[in-house]
Amino acid sequence: MTVDLHLHSKASDGTESPAQVVRRASRLGVTTIALTDHDTLAGIAEAKAAAAPLPIDLIPGTELSVDWPTGKMHLLVYFLEPIAGPLQDRLAWLREGRNRRNAAIVNRLQQLGYDVTLGEAEAQAEGPSVGRPHIADALVTKGYFDARSEAFHDLLADGGAAYIERVRLSAQEAISLARDSGAVPVIAHPYTIGLGRAEYRAAFRELTSLGLGGIEAYYPEHTPALRSHLASIADQLGIVATGGSDYHGTGKPGLEIGTGRGDLIVPDHVVTALAASRFT
Repeated sequence: MTVDLHLHSKASDGTESPAQVVRRASRLGVTTIALTDHDTLAGIAEAKAAAAPLPIDLIPGTELSVDWPTGKMHLLVYFLEPIAGPLQDRLAWLREGRNRRNAAIVNRLQQLGYDVTLGEAEAQAEGPSVGRPHIADALVTKGYFDARSEAFHDLLADGGAAYIERVRLSAQEAISLARDSGAVPVIAHPYTIGLGRAEYRAAFRELTSLGLGGIEAYYPEHTPALRSHLASIADQLGIVATGGSDYHGTGKPGLEIGTGRGDLIVPDHVVTALAASRFT
């Protein structure tokens, strides 16, 4: 069994439809995936329909950006069905916050001399979750940059000339809402949090006490040593060491479903452990 629990589609900032993502995963021999588009479950129904005739299991999910005392982090939320529920109902609020932020970013870009509109950014998206990647794609379409990554580097990345903060749930609230919705919250790509090895342990212990269900230890940008270290912390805390490629299609070049940059292996037992952790 091959596992990839971190995939994005056109429902947020990926470049392939949910069905295309599922079919690609199946062709590559992946047998369990999670679709985790940002702040939305809009792609889950299409992904489930595509997975139904294939030898592949789909875990519905989403990815959230949340606040916590030393900054921000991302949470992957697994087994979150596209139905009414505590966290599901908050996703619309998060997307509205994104929309207000998008308008502010576009306004700042115009002040900086970039002839781009909010409508042009929204036209780059095929789902309800519109964000900075779509604004970057609009800038590429207008000829200002050659690639999405260049627009981020020059303007849209955290601290960039056109960067604007947006509303977020707190880590505690997001974890609580996920658990109340029958889902499992997991810290995504911990290397982006910017903590040292000793600090990881203390931070994750606190979040585990709030209901955290796992840590994304197996991630393309983590060194083998960091993957092992994070998996060891998860084991000591009694939570799950998960993993995934963070595949976005051409939106993040060089990443492949199931293997990341070629050396990613997510242990098979993760899926069973995650499912069991829904009820712990």
